[in-house]
Amino acid sequence: MLQGRRLLLHEIDIPLKDERVQYETALVPKGKSYLCKRCGNDTPYLFAQTPCVRCGVCVYCRKCIMMGRVQSCSTLVSMPPEPLPIQHKPLHWNGTLSTGQQQASDAIVRAVLEKKEHLIWAVCGAGKTEMLFAGIEAALQRRERVCIAAPRTDVVLELHPRLQQVFPHIDVIALYGNSPDRYRNAPLVIATTHQLLRYYRAFDILIIDEVDAFPYTVDKTLRYAAEQARKQQAALIHLTATPSKLWKREIRSGKRSATIISARYHRQPLPLPMFVWSGNWKSHIEKGRLPTVVQNWVRTHVKNKRPVFLFVSKVSYVQPLVACMKQFHLSTEGVHAEDPNRKEKVASFRKGEIAVLVTTTILERGVTIANLQVAVLGAEEPIFTESALVQIAGRVGRNASFPNGDVVLFHFGKTKAMLAARRHIQSMNRDARQNGYFE
Repeated sequence: MLQGRRLLLHEIDIPLKDERVQYETALVPKGKSYLCKRCGNDTPYLFAQTPCVRCGVCVYCRKCIMMGRVQSCSTLVSMPPEPLPIQHKPLHWNGTLSTGQQQASDAIVRAVLEKKEHLIWAVCGAGKTEMLFAGIEAALQRRERVCIAAPRTDVVLELHPRLQQVFPHIDVIALYGNSPDRYRNAPLVIATTHQLLRYYRAFDILIIDEVDAFPYTVDKTLRYAAEQARKQQAALIHLTATPSKLWKREIRSGKRSATIISARYHRQPLPLPMFVWSGNWKSHIEKGRLPTVVQNWVRTHVKNKRPVFLFVSKVSYVQPLVACMKQFHLSTEGVHAEDPNRKEKVASFRKGEIAVLVTTTILERGVTIANLQVAVLGAEEPIFTESALVQIAGRVGRNASFPNGDVVLFHFGKTKAMLAARRHIQSMNRDARQNGYFE
């Protein structure tokens, strides 16, 4: 359990005299505040005092308290991971890569072998998972440990079976809140970025998927966790479809090593978002109705047996819209981040048992469903940034058998983010066409 981990002393059960075990004080003074060695927090207001049976009063870290209380008399315990057995041919995959995928795959292998940092900027649906296979195999053959970190549980749950299938003789574990694998070690780990807080100098290769996504982009704790989880000499691979403006400038100036893939593996253009005015849609929802244009769009696709995602900006809109859909006898469910049945509902949607899924941005990334049609109701809402809208559009046309589909942004007024998202997609299609990626 402890190998490669950094845990609180009371969380483990090992011989205390094991010479490989390392101990350190969990909270240390830093100026007029403290530094939490587990999560890297040094913000004064994120520390507080609590009664302690050992000390009388202790300071504790509020930032990472959801993973167990770290206080000034706590001890963090870590132990280097043991060597892995030799793996001769761990990858069992008979697929072929597109030209763009092969370029990215080769770049990842080089980064793995040379322990370098590299960015893969690939459009949604480019087949990023398949690009990773050769790099993961190269690492496993060198008896190295690999972690793929993703921002959301949904992405972890989608990646786990795919990687276990192509690495059938490798133990692959998925780590997220209350995961059944959370006390296990394995050569190949797929985890939410929060779970990296439990690791210390464990991984030879760390792959961060959707590096631009919330909460990784706004929470320095997660970036600290990523730095602590990998070995000091380790490869770091970033994957994204929507890099930040800073990273784009660094790529153009040559300051950041990157491979750009502007076409999907099936060599068809990315579907462009359509802007459709829907009037005062909030007023309609308050009256228990759907805007007619939205209603007609949904019913047309359901009639033709096409699955539909309807994105909304707030959790409070989900159930009213589900109720509206059911008035028209449409098989509909709603999901959001705090929905305890989210996993089961998405599984039912995949099976075709649910025709329409009303969702917050929780499903904007990492979900692949054949022939999916997507709409956003209230695309002018601030949460629908350029990046979010590009990702939402990227849910459509991912399957080679259904490379096209609708991406409709229903709005009560166009925004700069909407226009920027469409320009972004047009730019990638233009680049792919100029490079001869389209058939």
